[in-house]
Amino acid sequence: MVSFKQRNIISIRHFNKEELLYILDLASRMDHMDHTDMLKGKVLASLFFEPSTRTRLSFESAMKRLGGMVIGFAEPGGTSTAKGESLSDSAKIIEGYCDIIVLRHYLEGSAQLAADVVKIPVINAGDGANQHPTQTFLDLYTIQKTKGTLEGITIGFLGDLKYGRTVHSLAYALAYFGAEMYFISPPSLRLPADFLETLKDRKVKCHENESLMGISKRLDVIYCTRIQKERFADPIEFEKVRGIYRLSKTMLEEFGIKDGLKVLHPLPRVDEMDDSLDATDFAVYFHQARNGIPIRKALLAAVLGAVE
Repeated sequence: MVSFKQRNIISIRHFNKEELLYILDLASRMDHMDHTDMLKGKVLASLFFEPSTRTRLSFESAMKRLGGMVIGFAEPGGTSTAKGESLSDSAKIIEGYCDIIVLRHYLEGSAQLAADVVKIPVINAGDGANQHPTQTFLDLYTIQKTKGTLEGITIGFLGDLKYGRTVHSLAYALAYFGAEMYFISPPSLRLPADFLETLKDRKVKCHENESLMGISKRLDVIYCTRIQKERFADPIEFEKVRGIYRLSKTMLEEFGIKDGLKVLHPLPRVDEMDDSLDATDFAVYFHQARNGIPIRKALLAAVLGAVE
């Protein structure tokens, strides 16, 4: 029997196919459930050391819709971190004020560090370029809802595949479902070689390309990502790839698309995706963002033991 009670949500690699499907099914039920007192009396600590709109607000909204309360911060400059307090000490202190911690931090491994020093569940809301597991759950949920299945899809990941934690997590998860994957990026932003080998070891059909030309007609899903300026140590290297891709309605019409194509994006977008896509049938990224509510409701309820 699947149980998420008191489990940490640190990496998508910690979950098997059955567990992924369990959360998607629970989210589907939560999608039709409005406000409830399911988590009445429970307190979520929302600790965001990096900027966030969708993840932070959807977690807070999900908690409040389940009857719980939220404390925390979105600007670490006003906390004891500015005085030099370590993350582990902060986590130990905040543990005494809440029932569950949601943490976003710029350092890879930060969520696991926090989970190692506290006795309450920790949910990773993004640790550097490493993992963003709850985004992966909502990406899977969006694909399942819009395509009708997760099995055997062909997906193209476009943009920053080196630093894109959402790409790393989603590709790993889709390997359970027999997906064929195209990784489309400039050479300097290719998927890390060790991760590509991991996928190949799991028998995933992988292809590396520098353009959508010639492959767009094969894709059921395009997962577009921005070039993440904040991950570059050298501004000159960022300038070399700035604006290298701009996905647009015209481009897709010229290259050709498969019937039923869906375009996802974890957002925010900058200059990699044109507004002309917004009114098309294949644009589902705003629905994707809204799906953060049922997914995070499902995870909070499951981890806090409100559902079986």
